[in-house]
Amino acid sequence: MSKHIAILGSTGSIGTQTLDVIKSHSDELTVEVLTANKNSDLLIKQAMEFNPNTVVIADESQYQKVKDALSNYDIKVFTGQESLAQVVQMNNIDTVVTAMVGYSGLQPTIKAIEAGKNIALANKETLVVAGDLITKLVKQYKVFITPVDSEHSAIFQCLTGEPERIEKIILTASGGPFRNKSIDELHKVTPAQALKHPNWDMGAKITIDSATMMNKGLEVIEAKWLFGVNADKIDVVVHPQSIIHSMVQFTDGSIKAQMGLPDMKLPIQYALSFPDRWHSDFERMDFKKFSTLTFEEPDTEKFRCLALAYQGLEKGGNIPAVINAANEVAVDAFLKEKTGFMQIPEIIEDAMNNISFISKPLYHDYVLTDTETRKYIIGKYKF
Repeated sequence: MSKHIAILGSTGSIGTQTLDVIKSHSDELTVEVLTANKNSDLLIKQAMEFNPNTVVIADESQYQKVKDALSNYDIKVFTGQESLAQVVQMNNIDTVVTAMVGYSGLQPTIKAIEAGKNIALANKETLVVAGDLITKLVKQYKVFITPVDSEHSAIFQCLTGEPERIEKIILTASGGPFRNKSIDELHKVTPAQALKHPNWDMGAKITIDSATMMNKGLEVIEAKWLFGVNADKIDVVVHPQSIIHSMVQFTDGSIKAQMGLPDMKLPIQYALSFPDRWHSDFERMDFKKFSTLTFEEPDTEKFRCLALAYQGLEKGGNIPAVINAANEVAVDAFLKEKTGFMQIPEIIEDAMNNISFISKPLYHDYVLTDTETRKYIIGKYKF
């Protein structure tokens, strides 16, 4: 029986690769909903190819263009942020792939969970911002989250069939493009340099996060909520080859690792096929071509974003939401050349020290925290 899929953020890196997976498994997967923020041209092209029930273009100025282009198709067209939260509740959807970038994915993910939809989670910010709330909702509505991030998919695969005997989770990090650069060199980094990741093809925001190692920091916070472990049981190790995607150490000392070539379509397919494994035509790994796999301790003096994420996880409350909002604003400013690469962690730490702390936030507290953080940074730094 076919699974009916909604893709939030179908025009982004994860969204387009999800559609590649669906195309290869058209007997098992059917597209019901496609959504995009601004990329109306690609959304139209995708809708014509996959013929979903519904599309949503969040940017209301693009609505008429999309509606006109699809007028000869039996496809409903909606616009606006509220429509994103509404379409995920459609009865004919089984699984929602949350591939939107950043905080914007939180509300539609909550609405999907409340509607009883299983989640293929690529939007790590949802758990970073509101992990406590999301995990409670998942239990309340008896839905299932399968992680799409390659690292969390690796951990998920290592834990499948295992009793709850986790001693340590080991997240691997490529180290990004600046692993061997000095602090002085990092002060001169340009957006163009930061967007050249050595191993992965990703969107701009996540690529910058990888360069600062904030992406790994966000993954540490996400791992806490996905796997129910505290910060002292989550380690990060730099593994430049990106062949081991992550590992789990068990209480008997045994370590399981999930390995493969760096290709996001593999964890996407696993998230959609679980508990099954489907055949794929993805390139296979040849161990003879990888004579050396290396591992290093992350340098948190050069890459302070990782240390800040651990601090935020330890303090808890709304601080991870502050970190996420501050990072989104700082990364956007860096991409627009309004601030420097090494100023990103300084801006985040500034926000952590100055935004009101809430120890047990509710949903509206997360919303207010996000708004307050962005307003504070934009006002102070004139972004």
